[in-house]
Amino acid sequence: MDLKRLEYFVAVAEAGSFSQAAASLHMSQPALSQQVALLEQETGQRLFNRTGRGVELTDAGQSLLTHARGIFELADRARADMRERQLTPSGRITIGLPPRVAHAMTADLVERFRAEFPEAAISVAEGLSVRLREWLIAGRLDVAVLFDPLDSPLLHMETLVREPLVVMARMPLPPRMRLAEVAALPLVLPSRPNALRQLLEKEVQPKGLQLKVVAEVDSIQTVLSLVARGVASTVLPASSMREWIHGEPPNIAAIHAPAIRNRLCIAVPKARPASRLSRFVVQLTRELAERHYGSGAKPH
Repeated sequence: MDLKRLEYFVAVAEAGSFSQAAASLHMSQPALSQQVALLEQETGQRLFNRTGRGVELTDAGQSLLTHARGIFELADRARADMRERQLTPSGRITIGLPPRVAHAMTADLVERFRAEFPEAAISVAEGLSVRLREWLIAGRLDVAVLFDPLDSPLLHMETLVREPLVVMARMPLPPRMRLAEVAALPLVLPSRPNALRQLLEKEVQPKGLQLKVVAEVDSIQTVLSLVARGVASTVLPASSMREWIHGEPPNIAAIHAPAIRNRLCIAVPKARPASRLSRFVVQLTRELAERHYGSGAKPH
């Protein structure tokens, strides 16, 4: 099928008139009519009915218009893809990661990005999820990974994994503990506005409970060190055990009544068009999150 004739057909269908379509295409009306007639011969279908006000599509014409628009959309996508492949993207992309995620994923993220885009640069900013969310909205970041973020009409968010929170301690623990029992333990936790701390407080407050926080420490490694010394217990995502470097592992208890799961999300600004760099970073982050945190529950 001649795509140029198909383009002429679409112009007539959208204008509802041969004369108006001819004017927009900068060609004579007889020449345009001839091209559409040839298309009708090629398809073996009458495509237009002439009316006093112009032309109307027949049923066959309406069907062909749907196909034609799909064909042109695919052609546009193909041209855009080929243009991108002709170029080696340069520029820079900035991704924000919480410290625990940055520790696990940054080396793989940068290495894979550099292999794919040797002429481009990547910046990794570390910070609490609440800060990264603010930076993303303010335009300081292109992409961010966030723990339990608040919704925003300015951001598109996708949940990557949901992980169960567990109790870690040197002292003996039962296999499972009720939330009320957890709240009564001496705990070392990150300070507000850490997302994990806010998630825990959000769970205990409606039940009239209060966390017994004996120390506030923002570094997960330091929290684990204090647990290793038996100073206090803590509550962390299950994957935090991968960062344990203190010899004999701690005792671990699952939390129930209720079970608590955090939410690891990837976020991008809705108003900013996706680039080849950002699409790659988002997909790569999905893969790395699955690799490092995939033992947690999948999104639901």
